[in-house]
Amino acid sequence: MKIAIGCDPNAENEKQALKKYIEEKGFGEITDFGSDDAIYAHTAFAVAEAVAAGEYDRGILLCGTGLGMSIAANKVKGAYAALATDVYSAQRARLSNDANILCMGAFTSGAKVRELITEAFLTNEFVPGCSSQPKVDAYVEYDSNR
Repeated sequence: MKIAIGCDPNAENEKQALKKYIEEKGFGEITDFGSDDAIYAHTAFAVAEAVAAGEYDRGILLCGTGLGMSIAANKVKGAYAALATDVYSAQRARLSNDANILCMGAFTSGAKVRELITEAFLTNEFVPGCSSQPKVDAYVEYDSNR
């Protein structure tokens, strides 16, 4: 799996720790989109565009709360970013919503929680034809027509 990751300057340490965790667990190949830009939307757009273009299978974005990254990433056509604050939400982001970008807060969750959320997001897959398919189809269709 190819994973794009980025953050704002406030979440650099948390991003580095998460990259190490992902590498140790063997979840995939990571490309770091940086953290230097104080305008976090620029990093969110870069990760979201790369994921939406199919260059990466999943994206991960961190900022103080994850909210800003989620809002910015969701402006990109084909990007489906989910803010997850717990493992169940991360699982459902994949299983029920086919989200392709995970957003988390560096200030709102601890390191272990972020690891568990990331693992849930990277190890669960959307099942085409499942009961959530019509719901996902509805927002993908809307997105493609905007």
